[in-house]
Amino acid sequence: MCVVDELVERVDAADRVLGVVSRREAVREGWLHRIGVAVCRDGHGRYLVHRRAGQLSRFPGHYELGIGGAAAVGESYERAAERELAEELGTSARVRFRFKFLNRRGLSPHWLGVCDAELLGAGTPDPGEVAWHGWLTELELRRALRRWTFTPDSQEIFDRYLQ
Repeated sequence: MCVVDELVERVDAADRVLGVVSRREAVREGWLHRIGVAVCRDGHGRYLVHRRAGQLSRFPGHYELGIGGAAAVGESYERAAERELAEELGTSARVRFRFKFLNRRGLSPHWLGVCDAELLGAGTPDPGEVAWHGWLTELELRRALRRWTFTPDSQEIFDRYLQ
């Protein structure tokens, strides 16, 4: 497993900063850190879903609802989600924080900050990150979540998003 060695804030169960560590170390040791994601929708209320590129170290080829990644040192959940939108989708958008939860699914536990973003289009996705993307209605997304292989947190993000 190759995890990009970026600096993140190690946090506690109340999401308070304990110190700065490498993301690789946080994942290896199971230390809590922060991830910011954006659930993207268009003007018609459809959800952006993408399939992760096949060469990625984490969940290659899996479908995903949120666009995001680790929050850098001093970076908010919103800023992390905005940065990842630019890096992965080649688009910029203002995001609005919705909620966070302690996510114990996936490679290591982390706080997951979920934001909203309304996009006019998906820009030009980075093929090293995104193999496919498309817009799904709520009903289509519900079906896809049952039939396609999604990242471990996508269903929980969707369920909490709808609450």
